Amino acid sequence: MKPPAAPSTKPSGARHLRPRCVLALARKEALQILRDPSSLVIAFVLPLVLLFLFGWGISLDPFRIPLGMVVETPSAATESLATSFRGSRYFEIREAAHRAELEPLLSGGRLKGLVILSQQYPRERTVGAASVQVLINGSEANTAELIVNYVENLLQKEAQHQAANRGWAQSAPPITVEPRVWYNPNFESRTAILPGSIAVIMTLIGTILTALVVAREWERGTMEVLLAGSISRAEFLLGKFLPYFALGLSAMMLVAIVSVVVFGVPFRGSWFVLIGVSAVFLIVALGLGLFISSATRNQFVATQAALIVGYLPSFILSGLVFEINSMPLPIRILTYLLPPRYFVSALRTLFLAGNVWEVVIRDTLVLAAFAVVLWTLTIRKTRLTLE
Repeated sequence: MKPPAAPSTKPSGARHLRPRCVLALARKEALQILRDPSSLVIAFVLPLVLLFLFGWGISLDPFRIPLGMVVETPSAATESLATSFRGSRYFEIREAAHRAELEPLLSGGRLKGLVILSQQYPRERTVGAASVQVLINGSEANTAELIVNYVENLLQKEAQHQAANRGWAQSAPPITVEPRVWYNPNFESRTAILPGSIAVIMTLIGTILTALVVAREWERGTMEVLLAGSISRAEFLLGKFLPYFALGLSAMMLVAIVSVVVFGVPFRGSWFVLIGVSAVFLIVALGLGLFISSATRNQFVATQAALIVGYLPSFILSGLVFEINSMPLPIRILTYLLPPRYFVSALRTLFLAGNVWEVVIRDTLVLAAFAVVLWTLTIRKTRLTLE
């Protein structure tokens, strides 16, 4: 009787590598990629989009900051200082003779700061030391702090320049800055970021989640069941809209209350106005998500599309983290086409400044226009047929 054969160390499923089989599988996979445009978009277009966004859209160095300058008594000293501000690449100067002309622009967010050269400035500068008052919109903490630093540096250079022209000693009489920061006097970044973060949260709920609902119905085969019930397009969209609308408003209230109670973020506006503006933005976000879902009918593609046109703009190009005025002109123009820009502006105004109707009404009307356009496209794109 033969002894049992020793167990083989070669794996049971091992075979010779078949190059023809490998090439066939590779060809099949390549054809599948070419047949699916979304794969090409994700492989080539998405990396380029992200590259341009991070290369052009993000800048932590503020430039072209809109700054107001009030010259109450024109003189050689005030003109010299005004010329220094005009020549700075950091500021875009808007001048006036009275502070009442520019303070509404500061409270409305069109100006980030206000430099006031009082009637006493020319006389004080002739004698020696002088003071300059600077009002700053602190709703964007990083920008506000940088404005103070830039203004102080510019005034110091101006003092040294005047000292050299007049033959004063090396220690030139200083120009004292008296900054007053509106809305966020302590430069707390979370005071500016947390209100705007509501836009990101509502975008996640409104756009990314709803981008999957219609596509999921098609992928799971449950759309046929809905079609068998003779459901109308309005009923279908409304049934998808209402749960996420309630979920989005609930999340908004939760974040707003936690921001105020736990983190101490001031809320100076009306809660009813906040709910109204948030509801309009949520309608925009839900319309965008349903449009993406109806257009793609694929959960993976819908998720990628929602990230590109929903989440990334709300985080990068809305002014939540990065100063819009510091972005290149093409990117700044692009931000006007993005709803999160207007929602972040309205949120910061309501939380930090209060019911500034010029800002709130303007931003809400723009969001309402976006809602009309997006829902018109969504209704036309949604087809309850098997074709």
